[in-house]
Amino acid sequence: MRDDANPEPFGTFHGEPVFQVTIRSPAGAVARILNWGAVIRDLQIPLTDGALQRVVLGFDEFGDYPARSPYFGALVGRYANRIAAGRFQLDGKTVQLDLNEHGIQTLHGGSGGVSQRLWTIAALTRSSVTLAMNLPDGDQGFPGSMDVQCTYSLVDDLTLRVEVEAVTDAPTVANFAQHSYFNLDGSSDIRNHKLRILADAYTPVDGNLIPTGEIAAVGETAYDFRLPRRIGTSGSTLYDHNFVLSEPISDGMRFAASLVAGNGLAMQVHTSEPGLQFYDGAKIAAVTGHGGTQYGPHAGLCLEAQHFPDSPNQPQFPGTALRPGETYRQRTEFRFHNV
Repeated sequence: MRDDANPEPFGTFHGEPVFQVTIRSPAGAVARILNWGAVIRDLQIPLTDGALQRVVLGFDEFGDYPARSPYFGALVGRYANRIAAGRFQLDGKTVQLDLNEHGIQTLHGGSGGVSQRLWTIAALTRSSVTLAMNLPDGDQGFPGSMDVQCTYSLVDDLTLRVEVEAVTDAPTVANFAQHSYFNLDGSSDIRNHKLRILADAYTPVDGNLIPTGEIAAVGETAYDFRLPRRIGTSGSTLYDHNFVLSEPISDGMRFAASLVAGNGLAMQVHTSEPGLQFYDGAKIAAVTGHGGTQYGPHAGLCLEAQHFPDSPNQPQFPGTALRPGETYRQRTEFRFHNV
């Protein structure tokens, strides 16, 4: 471990120390990661003039995260997104989970999901950090003792790579997602960002944001982002939807989305996953973030690579079961460049 990569104290959680680690790329990209929630607290990308642009929402003080963070920068799971009624059948047995959203369904693995806990720093270099956690059998209602690790790396100078692996000792489900809120130019409203999502279809939802089971074409709808367009051009449409990615897999990943801001900074998302949740940040509450910045609705957006919401109850969706002897693997890359 290099001296300049040592963990820094960043607060306490239930009496235990919280640490921040800083990783860097040769081109000057900087990421600051917390071992609480595997949170990407800060990510800064150099612009053409050499200035650093902060591209994710976050807080300067640790206490704000457990108190008021809407999953800013966290890794979510062990099942990202929603499960209807927090219930599903696995091998003929009913599994009942923690009901942490409106008391009627499960969101992001329950109230004690991986985004709300301390991880162990398993490895650390100047450009990468690996975090590890064990989730005991029955935790949040999920069967199986699960070992999870998440590695964040700055590669290819301006790329943040996220790699998640998990194994289990009993049949269970697994679905993790990186939940950073992106804002590439520091504006108060990301609806002027231009977004492209390479998806020919999406999964419509009911009033509780649970998929109806339909896989619907995006053509001639407000969900058509196959060509880049300003997010705000859809009028009153609000987005918190899963998109069915259409690009083929190449070298283990597919091109999922691109985002361009007014300052010329652009980001591409490439992932191994079949779906991408686009959330426009419409429900961000008024909070004070980095450097005293005031956040509110649409201050940032999420592009969460994932399996589809409620897949354990939707047999027509790609499966999320994980069994002993198998390894869950996800790789997602956020690739930045100046246009």
